[in-house]
Amino acid sequence: MENEKHHISSYRSHAVILVILLTFTLISVLVTQINFSTFSVGVALLLASAKVTLVLIYFMHLKHESKIIRAMVAGVFALFAVVVLITFIDYLLR
Repeated sequence: MENEKHHISSYRSHAVILVILLTFTLISVLVTQINFSTFSVGVALLLASAKVTLVLIYFMHLKHESKIIRAMVAGVFALFAVVVLITFIDYLLR
């Protein structure tokens, strides 16, 4: 506990990330009005993944963590991407 560093984020960076997240949310809502046929779910998942990445990096302070923690989170994202890819392949080949 003595070796831990304290990282203080500025209000400005939080405000910028908040605006970006709200913009992605607005885009998500607007995308539902556009018919992308079979790619609608993919677009929604892509936007959601971008929002999750921003939350992990800035609000959960992942950018200040060690490389092993970052690698584990990247592994989880890779596993998630494989599961989504398999799901899409199954959906498209029905």
